[in-house]
Amino acid sequence: QVQLVESGGGLVQPGGSLRLTCTASGSIVGINDMGWYRQTSGKERELVAQIVDGGGSNYGDSVKGRFTISRENTQNTVYLQMNSLKPEDTAVYFCNAEVRLNFLGTTWHGWGQGTQVVVSS
Repeated sequence: QVQLVESGGGLVQPGGSLRLTCTASGSIVGINDMGWYRQTSGKERELVAQIVDGGGSNYGDSVKGRFTISRENTQNTVYLQMNSLKPEDTAVYFCNAEVRLNFLGTTWHGWGQGTQVVVSS
């Protein structure tokens, strides 16, 4: 069974920084894409940032230049460094990943439980 466990959320003042961490555990031989999405009440989940196995990344327009996604493949972990945080960044942040379960090409695609980020003075 594969699990994605997020950590690092919390309360921060506008202009501050947080780093989110997501680690995949279970019977995994590798990870394809990993990413972060966020959701606020009444709105659809939106892409924050995504990073592929080769290291390429893309970002939602609202976070470009402020957030940085990175990954540590040996630890099956993805990070989201969030700088210059704004009140509108307040949301539940979800980790998303597609992992490889074996060398035959079987994959699992799922979500973490979410971590709350609140940006407020």
